[in-house]
Amino acid sequence: MDDIESATVFFPGAGSFGAELRPLTRALGRSSRPVRYPGRPGRDYGTPAASFDAVVRSCAEQIMRRPAGRPLLFGHSYGAYVAYATAARLSEAGVEVAALVAVGAAGPGRLRVPEQAAAGPAEAAAYLERADPGALAGAPSDEWRTVVAETTAQDLRLLRQFTPATVPVLHCPVMAARGTDDPLTTDDTIAAWQHTTTGPFTRRTFPGGHSDLLGSPDCAAWLQRIRETADA
Repeated sequence: MDDIESATVFFPGAGSFGAELRPLTRALGRSSRPVRYPGRPGRDYGTPAASFDAVVRSCAEQIMRRPAGRPLLFGHSYGAYVAYATAARLSEAGVEVAALVAVGAAGPGRLRVPEQAAAGPAEAAAYLERADPGALAGAPSDEWRTVVAETTAQDLRLLRQFTPATVPVLHCPVMAARGTDDPLTTDDTIAAWQHTTTGPFTRRTFPGGHSDLLGSPDCAAWLQRIRETADA
């Protein structure tokens, strides 16, 4: 194991501020932390990224600023693609990635972002209602629902710029998972993650939809085993 404690770094989905990942961050403890996407509201609120590559660059810089042994990258939905591209950027910078975990996301070669969903807040809200109803249902106010919808539209516009074929192949283990009721993925589309690495690949299916599987004790136990294996 590294002298510096390895971290698990979480990449939230489109429009998300990470609340759905809290059961997993609690399970992993102090060795886990989320990335902050440029422009997300908060104490360091700034200008949204102008490109998908700018998001990836920011995430890689955040990780490299805080030594974390061999970081394990966990991405959900949109965050899976950011984590994937970040893993490649870190590798190019000489940072060894322990593993990439992609949840609720089709393999990059199977990625399809509906143009209509990225058109604006109303269209993004309708997309969320179909794909992940809990994302808006849990909003504490209409104002916050608007923030989530606007942020989702922005993230999806950036994701439409992503060209998976430009990402160098990874060499770390890759694990993919989905919820049985997730309308955005199938067993076949998550299996396509195997083409992103020369290293080991495994996939899992958990009960639940697009995001609620993240609150499953089985999912937390699975991630803990991945972390323990990576640190062995």
